[in-house]
Amino acid sequence: MASIRHEVVIDASPDHIWDVLRDVGAVHERLLPGRVEDTRLDGDQRFLTFPDGHVIRELIVAIDDDARRLAYAVVEGARPPLAHHHASFEVRPEGEGAGRLIWITDVLPDARAAEVGLRMRYGAAEMKQAIEATSRH
Repeated sequence: MASIRHEVVIDASPDHIWDVLRDVGAVHERLLPGRVEDTRLDGDQRFLTFPDGHVIRELIVAIDDDARRLAYAVVEGARPPLAHHHASFEVRPEGEGAGRLIWITDVLPDARAAEVGLRMRYGAAEMKQAIEATSRH
């Protein structure tokens, strides 16, 4: 199984970064506006709708406020198609008034790791921009 790790420093407090990430029903408004058109929750499942109409169904595995960690799995609609997808976000303090977002994703088949890694890199840049735009410092 391929494990992909991407880290990005965000110019916002760790509390603010975590507040945005843990708001699992507002991905389209707070985390990836423009990239995600709509977010719908149904119990522990999250449905992300993209501008082209594509829907990804995820399972919210865990939200740990003490550790500032969110774990989720894509269970349907992954792009590229995957046999397995599990990911987590973790927020840690980084210097004065900033935070480090750590995004780890495990995928099968291994051959998809490069493409998933590229999507993570672009996604993390978009998340950074959205979070910093709403930071109050």
